[in-house]
Amino acid sequence: MTDIKKLTKKDFASDQEVKWCPGCGDYAILSAAQMAMAQIGKEPSQVAVISGIGCSSRFPYYMSTYGMHSIHGRAPAFATGLKLQNPDLSVWMITGDGDGLSIGGNHLAHIIRRNVNINIILFNNEIYGLTKGQYSPTSQKGLNTKSTPYGSVDRPFSPLKFAMGAGSTFFARTMDTDPKHMIEVFKAADAHEGCSVIEVYQNCVIFNDKVHDKFTNRSTRDDYTVRVEAGKPMVFGKDKSKGLKLEDFALKSCEFKDESELVVHDPSKGSLVHMLSELHDVVPMGILNQKSGEAVYDQDVHAQIDDVLAKKEKGKIEDLLYTGDVWEV
Repeated sequence: MTDIKKLTKKDFASDQEVKWCPGCGDYAILSAAQMAMAQIGKEPSQVAVISGIGCSSRFPYYMSTYGMHSIHGRAPAFATGLKLQNPDLSVWMITGDGDGLSIGGNHLAHIIRRNVNINIILFNNEIYGLTKGQYSPTSQKGLNTKSTPYGSVDRPFSPLKFAMGAGSTFFARTMDTDPKHMIEVFKAADAHEGCSVIEVYQNCVIFNDKVHDKFTNRSTRDDYTVRVEAGKPMVFGKDKSKGLKLEDFALKSCEFKDESELVVHDPSKGSLVHMLSELHDVVPMGILNQKSGEAVYDQDVHAQIDDVLAKKEKGKIEDLLYTGDVWEV
């Protein structure tokens, strides 16, 4: 009997020096991802990490897996091609609020719409960090940055609403200051059949320090975040005295006497997920949206190939080039 090797975080850590600013939230996300992958149990050779451009996109260098640091905003195209060619590979895509929602917004929309079976970690620090502090699609209105010295006049993008608009089958939110929660969310994303999007509230100590402090600081986060779990009432607060009720077709945070007054979380209900996306005074954390049984793009592509090959013999490239409308120049 062969002993099964127990994987550890070290198995997924490369020999490269990690180069992020001291105190950056990226360190915690990297550590949580490495620990999650060790617990998932797939060998590093069964995993690939693809990124675009940005601080977060250094990620592949620090993973002892297959990987590629690709083009600004185009990581979804590389990740899709890789998954189609290697369907058994566990593909993780790393992006940021700028890389993924600005120049890469169109690509991100379509990988979600197609429901390609990969996992996307979207680092959200509400700023462009690598290019030195311009405002991003998720920056709050009024934010003073290098590119908005008098305050941004843009309305911020909601990654959750974006994903839902593209037909998301899995969307979760977590934070860089809670590694245990991150690990559980990453594992749940890996288990999901289809495209998993995980938004991580991440701090940029240089250009947007403490942007999520109210929601991520251990001293305040219990009063400003609600940890949602399927089948459980949405309760929050340090003493668990607050919850979410349904009022005028919207979720309202309030104190309660009995949990029966509160809304029970169901990530498969799109209307409830939409109401969660409209919350402002309290931020929902955890698996917000999840649908099972949806068509998975890469699986359907390979099923189609197998079906055609069963009916026709494998073709030749020469026949393809000289079939149909052909002409000489």
